[in-house]
Amino acid sequence: MKNVTDSVVSLGHWPSAGSFGFNTDIFSTNLINLSVVVGILIFFGKGVLSDLLDNRKQRILNTIRNSEELRGGAIEQLEKARARLRKVEMEADRYRVNGYSEIEREKLELINSTSKTLEQFENYKNETIQFEQQRAINQVRQRVFQQALRGALGTLNSCLNNELHLRTISANIGMFGSMKEITD
Repeated sequence: MKNVTDSVVSLGHWPSAGSFGFNTDIFSTNLINLSVVVGILIFFGKGVLSDLLDNRKQRILNTIRNSEELRGGAIEQLEKARARLRKVEMEADRYRVNGYSEIEREKLELINSTSKTLEQFENYKNETIQFEQQRAINQVRQRVFQQALRGALGTLNSCLNNELHLRTISANIGMFGSMKEITD
């Protein structure tokens, strides 16, 4: 500051400083004006500028501190998300393995059930065939018996005459009579 006041005081020693008027030398007047303005700014603005710079420094430090805290929180959340992802992947693998084993088990159950059903159908088919064969055999036996009976009756009818018929009836009546006596 002393330099500024010295320069202002030394103005009185200049040859043109003795009289009042316009100085047309632009370079010398601008230099003086600039030095006065800069000196005043430095003297009065030093505190304000210092406060502004301190405030700016504190805001920058706070921003850095907040950024570090946010970064730490983000890293923590990222680790949690990675842990959840690993857990979900393991659970998905477990479901996948269980799903495949469940599908295989159900497939085997279906195959076994189908095999049992086919075996039952085969048994029903064999029983039905056996039943139909037995029925056919019984029908053939019945027809053969009926034909044999008709043939025997035909032979008896052709061989029997009235006299033989009457003798047979008498013999049978005699047998029934003797049976009656035995039971009485």
